[in-house]
Amino acid sequence: MTVHSPSPDILSALEAAVGRNGLVADPAGMAKYLGDWAGDYRGGALAVLRPGSVGEVQALMRLCNELGLGVIPQGGNTGLVSGAIDSSGAGLVVVSLERLNSIRRIDAGNFTLQADAGCVLQAIKDASEARDCLFPLALGAQGSCQIGGNAASNAGGVNVLRYGMARDLILGLEVVLADGELWNGFSGLRKNNSGYDLKQLFIGSEGTLGIITGVEVKLFPKPAQIETAYLGLPSFETAIQLFNWARRACSDLISAFEIIGAECIELARLIDPNMPGPVEAPVHVLMELSSGPGIDLNALLAGFLAEAMKAGLVSDAVLASSNAQARAFWTIREGLVEGQAKRGYHVRTDLSVRISDIPALIEHARDLVATEHPGWIPLAYGHAGDGNIHFNVLPPLELGESEARALGVEVTAGLYQIAVGLGGSISAEHGIGRSRRREFWAGLSPTHRRMTMALKAALDPKGLMNPGCLLPSTETSS
Repeated sequence: MTVHSPSPDILSALEAAVGRNGLVADPAGMAKYLGDWAGDYRGGALAVLRPGSVGEVQALMRLCNELGLGVIPQGGNTGLVSGAIDSSGAGLVVVSLERLNSIRRIDAGNFTLQADAGCVLQAIKDASEARDCLFPLALGAQGSCQIGGNAASNAGGVNVLRYGMARDLILGLEVVLADGELWNGFSGLRKNNSGYDLKQLFIGSEGTLGIITGVEVKLFPKPAQIETAYLGLPSFETAIQLFNWARRACSDLISAFEIIGAECIELARLIDPNMPGPVEAPVHVLMELSSGPGIDLNALLAGFLAEAMKAGLVSDAVLASSNAQARAFWTIREGLVEGQAKRGYHVRTDLSVRISDIPALIEHARDLVATEHPGWIPLAYGHAGDGNIHFNVLPPLELGESEARALGVEVTAGLYQIAVGLGGSISAEHGIGRSRRREFWAGLSPTHRRMTMALKAALDPKGLMNPGCLLPSTETSS
């Protein structure tokens, strides 16, 4: 049975499962759980449930399974694809993991950490650093996103080049299944080649197969040295040439390689008008190396940049002379994202192509905007070292928001077509959610669809886990 309005009996049953402090049913209290960070999506829910223990998650899932209530798992609600916001009007409940927020265990000797799914990423990074360790997942939202959401969305960030996606950093998961059963996938082992790696089913599943309640991650030695450079380059082509040089000259000491089109800098200044611009060039690169002791990292980076400037790949370079200056460089990268949100609605993409195809992607995308959407402003930036480019487009300021959103659908479709035409993906790190589900499903082969639906049917036979996310309801029945 599907419930579309919260009767007193249902609310009482939900409260019994999670306790009085775990139920939010009034519109004012639910408001912060029903809208996304960027302001693009608003949704509804019968109630918001805030379990305070894994046992309460099990109890509420058993109840929802019995009642036929759809469940939207929600972490820090920092996603950008409406994975945790339902606007369809269906009778669903939001399950927030914010009260499950403890670090359970740090084992510095084995470089592992266990935490509740609702533990904020920054808290995990701080706790690791206090034990002279590093948890390298680094996102702009790390002060509010939660590790369970990072796992469920397979989060990326600026350090993927060296350490990989969230998928590569997770050793084990604890998951409550759709029927309330608990699966404990913790072992602390780096190598375990015994059968299916079940945790990988839930990493990147966006809450459609179960609710992640605990995460076990890899830690790394804390770097003894970090060197950061801010560079000016003549083009995106030379930026990719520079990256290839850097990979060979600096090897795995590169922890980040970000490219930023010069047009993005003004967006960062919307957040801080006095933000310094270290270089003047068509393309900016933010490059970071890190290592343990025993390597003259500064000399390595300085020598590499001297050779790159001699070869004409770099027109200007500023090597950070202090931690404060390095942080100022990163503030530019973070500020341009906040600046776009401050300006208002804009087309936001998260494209992935082979590294060598990045210049072609940007060129074709800019041509599309110039010829088919004159007056719109293209922005190109991203994690060039892993092929992930955020090609965003700002509508003209004089265009009304409703018209801009309608035209934005056309802009987005054209950008997706360019990425797919280059053999790329429409989602590098943000996921599919509800905003990209039809494009995602339409691009799958029949075999891929069949395997996906077989997994969904096996783990969520009633279709209660995050309905409408990842898999469009119109297609899931076919």
